Amino acid sequence: MLVRIPNVLSKSAVAEMRQLIDSGTWLDGNVTSGAQAAKAKQNAQLDDTSPESREAGNRILDALQSNPTFISAALPQKVYPPLFNRYEGGQNFGNHIDNAIRPVRGSDFRIRTDLSCTLFLAEPDTYDGGELVIDDTYGSHTVKLPAGDMILYPSSSLHRVTPVTRGARVASFFWLQSMVRDEGQRTLLFELDSSIQSLNTTHPDHESVVRLTGIYHNLIRRWADA
Repeated sequence: MLVRIPNVLSKSAVAEMRQLIDSGTWLDGNVTSGAQAAKAKQNAQLDDTSPESREAGNRILDALQSNPTFISAALPQKVYPPLFNRYEGGQNFGNHIDNAIRPVRGSDFRIRTDLSCTLFLAEPDTYDGGELVIDDTYGSHTVKLPAGDMILYPSSSLHRVTPVTRGARVASFFWLQSMVRDEGQRTLLFELDSSIQSLNTTHPDHESVVRLTGIYHNLIRRWADA
């Protein structure tokens, strides 16, 4: 399941974040790569130990905590501290699958990567190329979103970033461990929750709203690890 989450950050919040991270120290992107990814990856990454990275990451986490679409689609249990990358001058990231387990360097924090997140921080008309291409059983999906929008997708997916031939593609990327490990179960819960919210908007007093809400929570009790 691929889920687009619009307006995670407002345009003004994106501008403030870009001012913050653009002034930070950028390193070779392979600082966080596994052995397979390092062979395919060409980009720059904001030093994740820097105060700029930590401040920007905290702003993203704060925004996600109040985003109902993110909570419904991800059912997050643990979220990896957001990282930041930049592609320019032909840089790209070839086909790869994200590591199943992600530790935070210098700590005992680690997560199982159920879902991957890319939050776009540059407007699509400011650079050429740089599309995130995600493969699943239904084919390839090309993603290039407005600044402030985010795509959520299974970490088990084969994916890549096409070469950036003009301008710079800047984004935040991170992973999360969901309370519901199984992708099919998460998809059913998201579709059920979305239907309940739609029904609650059009028929708030309908008895089915209460009944379906009970079914939703009972399924979470059955399937959640938390």
